[in-house]
Amino acid sequence: MRRCLTRLLLAVPLLAAGALTGPPAAHAAVTDGVRINEVVTTGDVNDSIELYNKGTATVDVSGWILKDNDKDHTYKIASGTLLGPGAYKAFDVSGKFGLGSDDTARLYLADGTTQVDSFSWSEHSDPSWSRCPDGTGAFEQAATVTLGGPDDCGTGAGGGGSTTPTAWPGSSSVATADAANVFGQDLSGLYQEGGVLWAAQNGGRLWRLVRDGSGGWKPDTAGGWSSGRTLRYPGGSGTPDSEGVTLTGAGSTAGVFVASERDGDASGTSRLSVLKYDVSGSGSSLTAAKEWNLTSGLPSTGSNLGFEGITWIPDTALTGAGFKDASTGAAYDPARYSGHSGGVFFVGVEGTGMIYGYVLADSGSYTRVASFSSGMSGVMELQWEAQASRLWAVCDDTCDGRHRTLKIDTTGVFTTTGLFNRPSGMPDYNNEGFALAGADECVAGAKPVYWADDSNDGGHALRRGTIAC
Repeated sequence: MRRCLTRLLLAVPLLAAGALTGPPAAHAAVTDGVRINEVVTTGDVNDSIELYNKGTATVDVSGWILKDNDKDHTYKIASGTLLGPGAYKAFDVSGKFGLGSDDTARLYLADGTTQVDSFSWSEHSDPSWSRCPDGTGAFEQAATVTLGGPDDCGTGAGGGGSTTPTAWPGSSSVATADAANVFGQDLSGLYQEGGVLWAAQNGGRLWRLVRDGSGGWKPDTAGGWSSGRTLRYPGGSGTPDSEGVTLTGAGSTAGVFVASERDGDASGTSRLSVLKYDVSGSGSSLTAAKEWNLTSGLPSTGSNLGFEGITWIPDTALTGAGFKDASTGAAYDPARYSGHSGGVFFVGVEGTGMIYGYVLADSGSYTRVASFSSGMSGVMELQWEAQASRLWAVCDDTCDGRHRTLKIDTTGVFTTTGLFNRPSGMPDYNNEGFALAGADECVAGAKPVYWADDSNDGGHALRRGTIAC
């Protein structure tokens, strides 16, 4: 009894001196779920700290404070910032302080003194310090920056780091699919709509291509398309740096959607946008009917490292597979989103390899419903293959021309199902575009696929191959 009393008395000064760490009991409930989840210090991506809510309730982190190891260095989180269950939020702190090679990331409540979480390191991230698994595990050096989405821990939602590349699932041979020197450099995103191949070219140009009678494609000579049509932002100004192109289930009559990473007239500034164009008329240019500027809600990237790929997945495919809405933490319910395209637009980021899903409302508003890593260092193209219910994420010569497929798993998130090398007969071209033919073109178990070579190697920007149906 006396020994127990002595221990109790000795503990009193420790409590008074604040030797015990962690938030006071009054704050424990609100802070229990919020953790520092990823830290990036490389300089290739702006110094950033990501928070993750591993709890079951939404947490208002307005006014909370991020610090490094200097008490005078602070970043105050903006008012109105909510972190839902299972949600990720990255903060670019480089405008307030830098994260060094031997430093600490600390998170405090709005009072500036109640510490919620911290992480220290003794070398720069390479490229990411990531908590594995999210919210609960230890920090480790991850191979991919996944700010705003699940950490790349080798398995799980889009990570797939342990996947071994396999041979291309089609013919090893590849042929040219355009006449010599038609497009020049910078041909990027592709999308096949039956007998039409839509192609986005950097610098604000959209092409409508038709079959050339020998398995390839040529510019449509009608309606002002013979040299492609220049693209403008709403109002007729600017030069969208068009990188990706896609359609909804209603086809091109309901508009062509282009992903752009910046305005070429202000090329040093990111402008991560999806633009909708009415292509029914004629003339040499197209002015966007609508723009969804998504820049503010995404981690900073270099102005030429933003949106590269875009694809659209119908609501029916998502609900049928049990897709999880990251904005609610529950099963995706299209009825929550009135006046949208009947599907979700997914965009890929070149600089981080991240993929984001958005419901784009007809009113111009938007909701991000997904964020996950492609498992590659960059995404140059995205394509939804309805026939196989899978998402293709394509990298260029940065990743040796590899292609990754992802499907929605039993937890409702996209998970890697395959990693494929480029066809052995195709050199490591700078392919930024990829398109698959529909199921109606399957012959003897194979169908055509096409690539767009940004560098116009050998005077050709389009090539064709096959893939198993």
